[in-house]
Amino acid sequence: MKSDLAKQVMWKAFIAVALLAVTISAHAFSFGRHERVRANGNVILIPQNKITDGKARFFRFDDGGKAVMFFVVRTNDGSYRTAFDACDVCYREKKGYEQVGDEMICKNCDKHFAINHIAPSVEGGCNPAFLQHTLSKGYIVIKISDLKAGKRLF
Repeated sequence: MKSDLAKQVMWKAFIAVALLAVTISAHAFSFGRHERVRANGNVILIPQNKITDGKARFFRFDDGGKAVMFFVVRTNDGSYRTAFDACDVCYREKKGYEQVGDEMICKNCDKHFAINHIAPSVEGGCNPAFLQHTLSKGYIVIKISDLKAGKRLF
C-alpha cells in the first residue's frame, strides 16, 4: 500500500515538473523568435537588406525591463510594413502574430490580416498595432519614442 502511495506522489510530481518545463519552453520560444535590437541614439536601425524575402522578421526592444516586440516585413510591391507584435484587441493575451503567406494571423483569435493593409489609417479591431517607421540610407528607422508609446501593449 505504501508503495502505491509513493508511486502516486512520484507520478504527480513528474506531471507537475513536465507541465512546468512545457510552460518555460513556450515562454522561451516566444522570446526566442524575437531578435534583440538596441538603440542607436534615439532610433532603432534595421538594415533593409535584412528584410527582403517577404517573411516577417520579429524584433524585441528592451526598455526598463519591459520587452517591446514588433515585426518588419517587405510586401510584394517593395514597401516595408512595421507593427507591434500585438493586436489592438487581443494584446492582453500576449500571443502576438504569425505569418502565413501574405497575411499576419492573430495567435489568440485566429483573425487573418493582409500584410499590405498594415498602415496608420487602420486602427482598432483585431489587427497588428501599427508602428511608425521611415527609410533612410538603406535602413528602416524606428524612433525609440514610438516603441515606448506601444509599451502598453506588453
